[in-house]
Amino acid sequence: MTANPAKKGNDEEQPVVGKMIEEGHVNYVLMYNMLTGIRVAVSRWGAKAKRPLADADFTSSHKYSFDIAGNELTPSVKYDFKFKDYAPNVFRELREDEFHLDPSDYLVSLTGKYILSELGSPGKSGSFFYFSRDYRFIIKTLHHGEHKFLRRVLKQYHAHLKANPHSLLSRFYGLHRVKMPHGKKIHFVVMNNLFPPHRDIHETYDLKGSTVGREYPEERAAVNPRAVLKDLNWIHRGRTLELGPEKRALLTEQIRRDVELLKEINVMDYSLLIGIHNMQRGNKDNLRRNTLKVFSPSVPPRNPAASQSSSRSEAIAMRKAMRRSDPKAIGSHPAAHLPEQDPEDNKQFIFYQDEGGYRATDESNQNMDTIYYFGIIDICTLWTAKKRMENIWKGFSNDRHKISPVPAQEYGNRFFAFMQAVMRGGEGGEKFLENPPERTREKVE
Repeated sequence: MTANPAKKGNDEEQPVVGKMIEEGHVNYVLMYNMLTGIRVAVSRWGAKAKRPLADADFTSSHKYSFDIAGNELTPSVKYDFKFKDYAPNVFRELREDEFHLDPSDYLVSLTGKYILSELGSPGKSGSFFYFSRDYRFIIKTLHHGEHKFLRRVLKQYHAHLKANPHSLLSRFYGLHRVKMPHGKKIHFVVMNNLFPPHRDIHETYDLKGSTVGREYPEERAAVNPRAVLKDLNWIHRGRTLELGPEKRALLTEQIRRDVELLKEINVMDYSLLIGIHNMQRGNKDNLRRNTLKVFSPSVPPRNPAASQSSSRSEAIAMRKAMRRSDPKAIGSHPAAHLPEQDPEDNKQFIFYQDEGGYRATDESNQNMDTIYYFGIIDICTLWTAKKRMENIWKGFSNDRHKISPVPAQEYGNRFFAFMQAVMRGGEGGEKFLENPPERTREKVE
């Protein structure tokens, strides 16, 4: 991921994660329509009185038509498009009651200014990620099959989150669709960004419990320290999740519960994404300011009190507009700095309680100098006939039980066993190798 240099000489926000989306960008119109649709739909739904969920809420959808003239339901806009908001009452309850997001702060982060940065997906799906201006939220485009699946399991997902408020599963804040004139339909989801804007991430791993082809070349990692590493990198580098008995027990139990749901809904190919922050190194590598910065003002930075005051004023304006259910009433707002601490909505969740993450501890449960940021991602891949064929094909030349595509039950059991193994006190990840060593590895200090 190459950082784009921030522009100088103005006071505009300049995303430098991926590519800034501005007029002339191939996806500018799509981005504009996405954010406009979110702004109108969430504002209008937020103006309604809350009520208990009904079964029909999980399958409901609401359509909005936008054009340059505007109408009684939608404001005038730059482009003609249609927008569809899926299960809005369900996602409203998830955002406000389960994830404790302030509705106005949510809209400010996404649509206070129409600024996003874009990254192509690192995977094979062809999806795109769009980061919100403050790096808190991600808009991810979905294939139609993923969208249909998410709608189908939404009731189970919702029930799981209510029963497991500290779940590690991706947090979904909204499911939407944009349709351009004479164009295709784009489905997308708004979700949480696991990694904080206020801490450097020194190593990143994507762990599946599979060890066939799951290695990022170390020679490339040496020149790209922000590369996403994989299971074999973790094993060969001798990494361990350094957690004392209390935190280890909490994490193990939550992974077990989350995996039980994923097995129940027949999905596989998910992973535990882990970002590691070394507190001794801190932010001195300047990764945060070089790659996570959202803008670069040419004027001296404001003091924290002034920044908080500006953010509060912006949120108050958003609340007033939501009460009036009139998105046009929200004007332009002052630029906002990257947060210097984790948002308040995270601090009541166990695995996000330590500076937005989960701090390493020793066997006496005393703090160590590492913070882990993690969550279970990519949870919409079904075990299908196509995956069965992939399993058969790859199984001809590899151990069929160690490749990534295996049935959902086997995948979940292996995933859970691998996570147990790579925690302190576990057997280590070597037992998952195609040719595991005869002797247990020595601990790497």
